[in-house]
Amino acid sequence: MTAESIESHPTGVMRLPIITGAFFAVTAVMAGAFGAHGLRNIVSERSLEVFQTAVTYQMYHAIALVLVALLSGFGLSRRRLSLAAGFFFSGVLLFSGSLYTLVLTDIRWVGPITPLGGICFMIGWALLLTVGLRQNTTQNRG
Repeated sequence: MTAESIESHPTGVMRLPIITGAFFAVTAVMAGAFGAHGLRNIVSERSLEVFQTAVTYQMYHAIALVLVALLSGFGLSRRRLSLAAGFFFSGVLLFSGSLYTLVLTDIRWVGPITPLGGICFMIGWALLLTVGLRQNTTQNRG
C-alpha cells in the first residue's frame, strides 16, 4: 500500500481522515458502552461524567474527520483540510485520551494535557472556517 493510496481516492477524497474518523467513531461507541455498563459500579458519578465528555468529544471529532475527507472532494484547500484533520486527530488523542487515562488510571498528571487537546480542536475548527471563507472569496471573484 502506497502513501498515495492512503491519502487520496480517485474521486479526490482524502482517505486517511475517513479511516481515522471511522476508527474514532467506532471506538467512541465502544467506549460509550463500556462507560455506561462497565464503569457504572467501579468509578464515581463525576468520573462517569468525565468519561462521557471524552466519548462525546471523540465522536464529534470523528465526524469532523469524515467531514474534512468529504470536503476534500469539492476542490477545497487540501493543505488546510489536511492541517484541520491533523489537529482534530491530535485533539482526540490529547483531549479524550487524557480524560480516559484520568478516569481509568487515576493518574493526575495527565489532567493538564486535556486543554492542549481542546486547543487542537479549536485550531482544527478555525482552519475549517478559513477553508470555507477562502472558498467563498474565490467563488465571488470567479
